[in-house]
Amino acid sequence: MKETSTNNFVSGLGSRLNSNPWYKLSEIILVFMSAFVVIKLLIPLTGDDPILKQAVIWLANIIMLILVFAGLKLRGESLKHFGLTFGKFTFRDLIRTLLLSLLVFVIAVIGFLMGSFIMANITGIPETSDLSSYGFLKGNLGMLLLTLAGVYIVSSFGEEVIYRAFLINRISEFNLSPRMGVVLALVISSLIFGLAHYEWGLMGMAQTTLMGLALGICYVKLKKKLWALVLAHAYMDTILMVQMYLASN
Repeated sequence: MKETSTNNFVSGLGSRLNSNPWYKLSEIILVFMSAFVVIKLLIPLTGDDPILKQAVIWLANIIMLILVFAGLKLRGESLKHFGLTFGKFTFRDLIRTLLLSLLVFVIAVIGFLMGSFIMANITGIPETSDLSSYGFLKGNLGMLLLTLAGVYIVSSFGEEVIYRAFLINRISEFNLSPRMGVVLALVISSLIFGLAHYEWGLMGMAQTTLMGLALGICYVKLKKKLWALVLAHAYMDTILMVQMYLASN
């Protein structure tokens, strides 16, 4: 009897997530509020240790991913709904995905540079993003390799699932016209992506907002080919991390 009641509750919750806009909104709030709470509770405990701070941010992202995938499970949807496929790739599929990822990379970099240009004109000075939290990478090859491994999973993959696949799909599923829903989803997802990088300063938030918008447009135009975005994001993360590793002490 207890198992039946649990199954009925899960089934009912999944049905409401599919049809009730308030449940949809609550899911989005839950995903991001959970990360906010984890960061607010744990960051003060890390002191001045940048590695521990980064670990807390990664933990918050992992919790968000778990909640996102739980939402898929409750709805009875597969990862394919987000554009994630894990089947066999032909050589042709691999080449096509790599070429698309390079195109997405170029478009995302243009968005990032546009953020720099806009902020430089607003502030009147060539401000740069505050990336001091990555200072522990300078000259430390072992830490660079370890950080890249984590970044590829939590940032390159995780952020594309959360900020592109999850947000764009869920916001566009509200009871709006298809065009309005997609436009609203692109704008909101890119703004939230920019705000999530608040530690990078105003310049960093502007850069990541426009980069997020560029990635979101690519996600929609490429019909949810999420792996191309994940690879493009990985290229950018690699460049950033290597830059920090090579930075002068």
